[in-house]
Amino acid sequence: MIQPPHFKRILGISFLVCSAGEAVGLVSRAGGLVVMPSAPALKNLPYDPDYREALLEADFAIPDSSLMVILWNLIQFDRIPKISGLKYLRALISEQEFRRPGSSFWVMPTACALERNQAWLGANGITLGSDEFYLAPMYGPAIEDAELLRRIEAHRPRHVVLGLGGGVQERLGLYLKRNLSYRPAIHCIGAAIAFLSGDQVRIPAWVDSLGLGWMWRIFSNPRAFAPRYWGARNLAPLLLRHRDRLPALAVVPISSRRVHLHAPVVPDTLSDAHDASEA
Repeated sequence: MIQPPHFKRILGISFLVCSAGEAVGLVSRAGGLVVMPSAPALKNLPYDPDYREALLEADFAIPDSSLMVILWNLIQFDRIPKISGLKYLRALISEQEFRRPGSSFWVMPTACALERNQAWLGANGITLGSDEFYLAPMYGPAIEDAELLRRIEAHRPRHVVLGLGGGVQERLGLYLKRNLSYRPAIHCIGAAIAFLSGDQVRIPAWVDSLGLGWMWRIFSNPRAFAPRYWGARNLAPLLLRHRDRLPALAVVPISSRRVHLHAPVVPDTLSDAHDASEA
């Protein structure tokens, strides 16, 4: 008998409380938009209305942020488990249904990332044609992509995988959810696939299991990632003050639309690397 999903409301967002395999099974059955908000992005909930809207309208939020999970468990005397984006992706690509031809469609940030990730997937038994990948353009203030909609509608995959930057992929996922004529599972995985393919630094399984992927990334590229994760410290006072409540929107929002880079290596600007975020 399938157990109903269990959720925990944190900062007004309902996070799934389960294992990575259970999350993937639930999403695969139900479809819908899956987000994995990072600490550097979550701290901007009061300031970024577009990102905030995407998280609130997502069907499933995965507790990917080590910082959020640690803080929540300490202040609430709780024991919710962290599900890293990397662990989620490993569970997803191990699903037999996901590995079937035509089951998935991938949106990538750069031509280099597309080439590396396609090669890695093929080497691991998931063979995809070039028409099952899409190179995302540089999106403007309002995300619309008629060509991407057309391509997905033509293939009608059960899974759409977005490997873009945080603050962009969630808004793109919401656009797809609202405009597609059917309900696929839309997975906002950020750079999770890049950690496997070598497009970014490879994160060993033991590092990921300890929730230290953020530290591994800082060591790999301090200039790019140290400022981003240092900025994530502002999540702590936000969580201490609001706990399960959604923070009020600031009077003068600082929109993430200042920068619309979608590559997962961009530092903290909310198009920061949503990377399967690890913070």
